[in-house]
Amino acid sequence: MSDPRSFLPVTGMELPRFAGIPTFARLPWMAVECAEGVQIGILGIPFDAGTTNRPGARHGPRQLRDASTQIRLINQATGVRPFHLARCADLGDSPVNPADVRDSLERIEGFMRAVVQRGIVPMSLGGDHLVSLPILRALARERPVGMIHFDAHTDFYDSYFGGYRYTHGTPFRRAAEEGLLDTRRVVQIGIRGSAYDGEDVEWARSHGVRIVMIEELVDRGVEAVMAEARAILGDGPVYVSFDIDGLDPAFAPGTGTPEIGGLTTHQAQRMIRSLDGLDLVGADLVEVSPPLDPTGLTAWTAVNLVFELLCVLARAVVRRSA
Repeated sequence: MSDPRSFLPVTGMELPRFAGIPTFARLPWMAVECAEGVQIGILGIPFDAGTTNRPGARHGPRQLRDASTQIRLINQATGVRPFHLARCADLGDSPVNPADVRDSLERIEGFMRAVVQRGIVPMSLGGDHLVSLPILRALARERPVGMIHFDAHTDFYDSYFGGYRYTHGTPFRRAAEEGLLDTRRVVQIGIRGSAYDGEDVEWARSHGVRIVMIEELVDRGVEAVMAEARAILGDGPVYVSFDIDGLDPAFAPGTGTPEIGGLTTHQAQRMIRSLDGLDLVGADLVEVSPPLDPTGLTAWTAVNLVFELLCVLARAVVRRSA
């Protein structure tokens, strides 16, 4: 597998997009233990036991892979060819236990550690947002990371249902408490909607998190907000987490906790492209729920955002290897 051409996706000019095994973007599939030479690994986390409202995100990775057969090689806006810049492969799905949240967190963390120990940058497909916690446990074992987080919700809640601490609304509170996140280098964009009590926002801000509500983004514009975000994130390692409900449900209805008045797809693309030049060490895209996505629009939107993320991740890989 030393020849980089063996890592390129199968083109639709050679095999129709509706044919063949639907790995992500029709990349080669490799087991983690055999992933020699892989620089970016796309992996699924089919888990939604952290969901507190409408489930279904456990089916997200499979639908995203199917939709991704439409992805081509070149980003026409930026000129980036991610699959030529970095050796990418589909590493399959993390093991999970749908009957036990804590056991699933351990299984996901173990899988992610195997990926990270091989020096592979993970591009994870969720799954609900709780999956970000075991990913960060694997990625940030040695040092805390900064994070840019696109979402309608902060996911900095402390607990649900009288003290239960592991749901899709709590991953970043736990990650901050465990020292996985440098909260002074965390930026959240797109937060909106009604709230329970505001404690999540208050806690996050008191620990240095920069929260950009959707109204501020619209008023100031993408360029100004992303310039500030880049200054906050600085030169250190950065993780990217994109919850599909950060988008307005007009663009992505298939998700468990939609909020109106959200990001447009073009705003999301522009913001992801603005991450180029940061020291990106991994990313996830979460909360796509196929049972709530009858037309497939949400999955198609999501895989295009994953492609944008792969473009900036590939550029980060090239810079680190230079």
